[in-house]
Amino acid sequence: MVDAMDAVIKVRDLAVGYGGRRVLDGLTLTVGRGEIYALLGGNGSGKSTTLLALLGFLTPDSGTVWVAGKDSLADPSRARAAIAFIPENVALYDHLTARENVDYFLDLARTWRSAGEIERAFEDVGLAQEAWGRRVAGFSKGMRQKTAIALATLRQSAVLLLDEPTSGLDPGASADFNAMMARLRNEGAAILVVTHDLLGAAELADRIGFLDHGRIDHEIAASGPERFDLRALHDRFARARAA
Repeated sequence: MVDAMDAVIKVRDLAVGYGGRRVLDGLTLTVGRGEIYALLGGNGSGKSTTLLALLGFLTPDSGTVWVAGKDSLADPSRARAAIAFIPENVALYDHLTARENVDYFLDLARTWRSAGEIERAFEDVGLAQEAWGRRVAGFSKGMRQKTAIALATLRQSAVLLLDEPTSGLDPGASADFNAMMARLRNEGAAILVVTHDLLGAAELADRIGFLDHGRIDHEIAASGPERFDLRALHDRFARARAA
């Protein structure tokens, strides 16, 4: 458990309702520097609403949300400046090349990086050199993700928010992705992965939280060489989804 005082992401007693339905009901979670936290939940469990709250795109009924020392509810622009958000379907400009996309988004973030730094970022995430100058219209999902992660590393964001990051990826691309996330964690990023992929979470995360009825129902930290008891995780997740 990360001490709330040391956490980079701090959500406390967050409540959000839509149309008379309580989506988040006292959600509390923390993610520390150099940690990967996987938030698991079925459809409708509140995963997307949690991301929207962290990004400052909604007004909750109650609770607090802090990202890298910034209040996401009171000052969402400053909080978002500390976040790199990688959605399930990465949004890039298809008519631009990978390099042009990165240049453009860095310019929007008022961040300058040299051509050499951009090329090293592409190399680090495993994006083939022949793709750097290609329009992204023909990119696979894995290539789009690599471009987005290169951008995130160049921004040197304190926080990464990932929405179903391995959905649709083949085993090789998933392994590459996990390696990239481990490297960013080791460099000190606080990473929150929102997913319903239990096995993927077990391979990647330092802690797993089960989101059920709008709050964390159970939380477990990796330990030992096996990291997680997959059978116990599966049983816990199945009970939560059936509830």
